Amino acid sequence: MTSPDPIPPKLSADLNAASSADTPLRHGGNLGAARVRFPNAPEPIVDLSTGVNPHPYPIADVTREDFAHLPEPAAHARLTQLAAAFYGAPSADNVVAAPGSQILMALIADLTPQGRAGILGPTYAEHARMAALAGHEVTTAGTLAELCGASMAVVVNPNNPDGRLIARDDLLSLAAHQKAQGGLLVVDEAFMEAGPQGESVSGSVDSGPIIVLRSFGKFFGLAGLRLSFAVAGRDLARHLRARLGPWPVSGPALLIGSAAFADRPWIDSTRTELSAASERLEALLGDAGLELVGQTDLFCLVRSMCAQEIFERLGEAGICVRQFDENQQLLRFGLPGTEMEWQRVKDALVAPA
Repeated sequence: MTSPDPIPPKLSADLNAASSADTPLRHGGNLGAARVRFPNAPEPIVDLSTGVNPHPYPIADVTREDFAHLPEPAAHARLTQLAAAFYGAPSADNVVAAPGSQILMALIADLTPQGRAGILGPTYAEHARMAALAGHEVTTAGTLAELCGASMAVVVNPNNPDGRLIARDDLLSLAAHQKAQGGLLVVDEAFMEAGPQGESVSGSVDSGPIIVLRSFGKFFGLAGLRLSFAVAGRDLARHLRARLGPWPVSGPALLIGSAAFADRPWIDSTRTELSAASERLEALLGDAGLELVGQTDLFCLVRSMCAQEIFERLGEAGICVRQFDENQQLLRFGLPGTEMEWQRVKDALVAPA
């Protein structure tokens, strides 16, 4: 029996360097793990751990043929045209559709020459993990100025998990610095759909080395569809598109995404409803004695010295919220959906310890 070919030395070194980033991070939405941890919790589980709209877009009619056939180029073109209009991109040529932002993060990190990946933190940890796996030296910055000169500068805006918002003009100034020094700026606008639209940099990607990530699933409440977009200068967009191949997203995703982007009445009413629900959640958490740290219209981040106790009490009541290993005084609450869910959250928060 012949032995398998050895791993090439450079690849072996790269794999060893990335080993610390190989372990998957803990995220929200793992209801299976919640049921194991809280086996006696009442059903259904109220999942507030993901920051996803609890009132998803009503899915258009999807037929068996939509699953049976390869996605049509014309349907893909329609989706990117509608996405470009929704995100304010210069054109459909600037928009790249993908099956989730996670894949785009990995592709962007791989396309960027290895160097320093500066990430404005604390923030969504997958950006650092993807950069490390691609061989970059990852540093966390506390200010935009510290990102200047990085091979890849990453800003999540609005930030996850605290909702911090960086002004558009400040990001464009950073992009100009990056352009002068041969670096790239990645702006993750996953929560911008429920934020101040005027602060998006999607319309300015042709002016500098900017890639904007946009998440369809959060605002439209269809995270399981796995549909996201990169908005970038045409050359960068072409490179990303080539890496993804001819059928980057499924036929049903093309159909549902196009219907949702074209439904302006639903979009407008949903923004109003999410804003009202966010105010209601802020009041509920404040009444429970929790300190508001930050928010978007899809989540609230709170601080408490009793955060672990509150997490356990909510879990026993069948309510999942987001914990953070790096700061155990913080909890993030997404929006409840039904009146019954709102009441269950209220009852669990005021229940005696």
